[in-house]
Amino acid sequence: MKGGGGIVGGGGKRRWKVLVIGVLVLVILSMLVPLAFLLGLHNTFHSPGIVTVQPSSPFERSRINATKHSQTDLSERVDQVLQKINPVLPKKTEITEGYRDMNRTSISDSKNRGLPVSPAVVANPSPANKTKTEVSHKGGQGAIVNADETQRTCQVKYGSYCLWREENKEPMKDAKVKHMKDLLFVARAYYPSIAKMPSQSQLTRDMKQNIQEFERVLIVSSADDDLPPQVDKKFEKMEAVISKAKSFPVDCNNVDKKLRQILDLTEDEASFHMKQSVFLYQLAVHTMPKSLHCLSMRLTVEYFKSGSVDTEDSEKFSDPSLLHFVIISDNILASSVVINSTVLHARESRNFVFHVLTSEQNYFAMKQWFIRNPCKQAAIQVLNIEKLELDSSDRTLSLPTEFRVSFLSGDNLASQGNRTHYLSMFSQSHYLLPKIFHKLKKVVILDHDVVVQRDLSPLWELDMEGKVNGAVKECSVRLGQLKSLKGGSFDANACLWMSGLNVIDLARWRELGVTEAYHKFYKQMSGGGESREEVALQASLLAFQDKVYALDDRWAVSGLGYDYYINTQTIKNAATLHYNGNMKPWLELGIPQYKDFWRNHLNREDRFLSDCNVNP
Repeated sequence: MKGGGGIVGGGGKRRWKVLVIGVLVLVILSMLVPLAFLLGLHNTFHSPGIVTVQPSSPFERSRINATKHSQTDLSERVDQVLQKINPVLPKKTEITEGYRDMNRTSISDSKNRGLPVSPAVVANPSPANKTKTEVSHKGGQGAIVNADETQRTCQVKYGSYCLWREENKEPMKDAKVKHMKDLLFVARAYYPSIAKMPSQSQLTRDMKQNIQEFERVLIVSSADDDLPPQVDKKFEKMEAVISKAKSFPVDCNNVDKKLRQILDLTEDEASFHMKQSVFLYQLAVHTMPKSLHCLSMRLTVEYFKSGSVDTEDSEKFSDPSLLHFVIISDNILASSVVINSTVLHARESRNFVFHVLTSEQNYFAMKQWFIRNPCKQAAIQVLNIEKLELDSSDRTLSLPTEFRVSFLSGDNLASQGNRTHYLSMFSQSHYLLPKIFHKLKKVVILDHDVVVQRDLSPLWELDMEGKVNGAVKECSVRLGQLKSLKGGSFDANACLWMSGLNVIDLARWRELGVTEAYHKFYKQMSGGGESREEVALQASLLAFQDKVYALDDRWAVSGLGYDYYINTQTIKNAATLHYNGNMKPWLELGIPQYKDFWRNHLNREDRFLSDCNVNP
């Protein structure tokens, strides 16, 4: 019994030893496995179903690159697996314009499909409101970004200013000044925390001294050329002080609050300067240049000084058998270019009669200009609209009204839909034409921002099928997309018609009472809180609804006053070029590649142009 008991006791001891060894092995493995993962040893094992993709975060890339374990022997295997599964991996891309380079992911071939947005059209001269669009990524999740950060949607808010700003961007001349401001911001953020440390009184004095020196320099310096010669030493001192301040434990909340305050102030300042620059741009494009004002004054003085005698042929002006053009303008050079280009390309200019409607302020200057610069055999009549004997009480000159229409549509920011358009419509003065030219049956109206490249005589041979207004239609914008159209029954799919080149059947106009219909609609829609321009737009569209004859698109191409991307061949094939938009060719802000078409028809030999420094 004792022997049997000894055998049993020996087996129990052995089992106990085995259990102890097993527990020790498990404890050691439980310590080694986490340690192996921390050291990255798991990357050396092949996994049949999981591939470790290089992280897109710069912080993660730097952490992995810091490990001492090389993965050169696995590169080929990883590349092969990546090529197989690459189409299904999510690719995160940042399309924010200003920070595209900073947030670029490690997957270099990542592409964005576009910005699908809902249509939003604003027919209002004022800038559109801010909009946000949803971004669709290939294989990834959508993200919300600010649409104003792209050039295309910038046009929605600021119009042609964005195009002009990109075209006239100048090299940075204040890089050092901006670096000084950045260092000054950081020093101000750390200074309150350092000043609370009694043991760092010397550092506090040094920081305060450097901050004051930077402030004194920045008060008198706006560009790098304005900086003093010893500015590099100031940079070194400030950077050394900031580096020393960062080495001390400071209250991060105070630094964070200070930097946030500075960021808010900087954003407010940037927004203010953007709005100010847009305002100055709008002021520049809507104000008569000093040189053109000088030209008008000099010609007016010359008219009375020389005692010019009118040699107008009144019989031609009322002869319905001739070809009559009407130009409504207060710009001498613009009217001259329209007439010169029309006569230059005419087969027989002796049958052409031009009627220029202008204001009383520019009447004598306009007459003197065409006395000094006759146009071959064509007859030119200058009329003062304010002195005409008309029943209408509104006899002030009003030029064609331009509406900036902006909308987003389609899946690509570069698509034609995601652009800003300028639509030209008739003004109040156009509805006086049937009474002013009561003896004429048909006229062609040319806006003063038009250049003619073909003979326009065939326009009088058109069969307009009983329509009143022959115009080129703008079908990139439909009536249903205009948010300002609130009253009246409009065809949502109808195209908008444009002024610029218009064939007007005056006889049919009088028969249908278009002028009376326009004034009726205008009175009905007034008083609803809308601007005068919006009411006039709706009244014009209603008055000419179903009365517009669509001209061939080759008769006129528009957009030369705001669109940088018009096809060259399209411009060459067009009969007329319409510079609708803010960037008129007689302004310094005009689009450079389109200015030559306008300059070629300007008489630059006139001495008044050189005296007034007129150099479009």
